[in-house]
Amino acid sequence: MNKKQIVSSSLLLIAIILLALLPLMTKKNSTINLVILLLLYMTLASSWNILGGYTGQTNLGHAAFFGIGSLITRLLWIGGIPFSIAFLAGGIGAVALALLIGIPAFKLRGVYFAIGTLALAQILNLTVSNIFPEMSYNPNLADYQLMPRYYLFLVLAILTIGSAYFLVNSKWGLGMMAVREGEDAAESLGISALKHKLLALSVSAFFAGLVGGAFAYYHVSYYLSMPFGPEWTFDPMMMAYIGGTGTIIGPIIGAVFFVGLKQFLVWNVGEYHLIIFGTLFILIVLFLPGGLVEAWNKSRRLLQSRTGQKKNRVVPIT
Repeated sequence: MNKKQIVSSSLLLIAIILLALLPLMTKKNSTINLVILLLLYMTLASSWNILGGYTGQTNLGHAAFFGIGSLITRLLWIGGIPFSIAFLAGGIGAVALALLIGIPAFKLRGVYFAIGTLALAQILNLTVSNIFPEMSYNPNLADYQLMPRYYLFLVLAILTIGSAYFLVNSKWGLGMMAVREGEDAAESLGISALKHKLLALSVSAFFAGLVGGAFAYYHVSYYLSMPFGPEWTFDPMMMAYIGGTGTIIGPIIGAVFFVGLKQFLVWNVGEYHLIIFGTLFILIVLFLPGGLVEAWNKSRRLLQSRTGQKKNRVVPIT
């Protein structure tokens, strides 16, 4: 390992340890709930990035996979099935739904997959709201504990980000990035675009379904159609773009930036924060498509070039 990798690994380990010890360092439920929200968004943004960032397939219906995971987990768990089984079933159900729309849509070129996923999320949102119009309540409210929910989100975030890292650094990840750069060129090299897109879609949907299950486990009561709302697609997508799509650290940075700025704006400008976020997203897509990661890399290269110029500058002898 080189120096950069050692520093990155050390910082990552310190961050995980601090997050693991957070419930022991603070007794404020508001702080723990805020970190849970941050971990939820990190996981969702990272799962979206597996397909949207590394394979280049814009998923406008990520809420469908998040919502179906939440719905399956909640119904099975409330129905008496052990949570661990219900939780895993939510992830598998999200994969089945993803393949149902992905197999036919990926055989077509262009924006058909994006349109199909967007339509799927909206259809499921309306269908679930009509079938389950009443609020879902947790019958075991007396046994509710925040700590198990916190550690579930923490482990899930680590698993999602870690899986994304190992996937994109494998031969399958290289194939996914080749498809992103050009399907025809990838096919000419013997890389099956359909197989790589379906793999990315399955992994992305699986973790989105799992975090939907964690969402169902975390909330005492909520409308079952709520996780199918468009904000569960566009907020994680915005975080990935803000941080930098096609990178491991980008969705993490984007989630921290998004949650921190959103809390600040909600407290100070209220509902006008939506206008600010929309404007910010448009500006980043237009002028900084690589997100904050690209801005950091450009600043570092500029600083290094200026430092190098100063070192190589010849001082005239008088």
